Amino acid sequence: MTIRFGILTLSDRSARGERADSSGPALANVIQGEGWSVTRHELLPDDESAIREILISWSDSGEMDVILTTGGTGFSPRDVTPEATRLVIEREAPGLAEAMRAASLKVTPHAMLSRIVTGIRGRTLIINLPGSPKGAVENLQVVLPVLPHAVQLLKEDPSSESTH
Repeated sequence: MTIRFGILTLSDRSARGERADSSGPALANVIQGEGWSVTRHELLPDDESAIREILISWSDSGEMDVILTTGGTGFSPRDVTPEATRLVIEREAPGLAEAMRAASLKVTPHAMLSRIVTGIRGRTLIINLPGSPKGAVENLQVVLPVLPHAVQLLKEDPSSESTH
């Protein structure tokens, strides 16, 4: 099964050209290593309105099965990715966020500061990931095993019953 991804990197500094986006490309490498595709990859500053708009546009386009955001999930006043995501999703998928936080806690106590949100808009799964390349990839690897089944369920694929 091919899963189509969108990757949205959220960083004021990267958007201003002060540092390269390393999280987005790291996530793309993992996705492509699984044999899946990256349909869109964009970089935006930490702006709630802009994040909301692109999440809605991408989700409603039908071009992506999963949207990964990276960045904007911490305690800084500019970290607004979870708030923007909550305004866009129609249903939460808290088990994914819980699993990522639980796994991250085995690596660092800073995982308790993660405010990631996961949820569904239409037939698209939206997953917030940390902004660091290491944290983003580690968290993605936690949920990778369930993504094919999640996408099958969202697409109402009749074969989804046979995979669990």
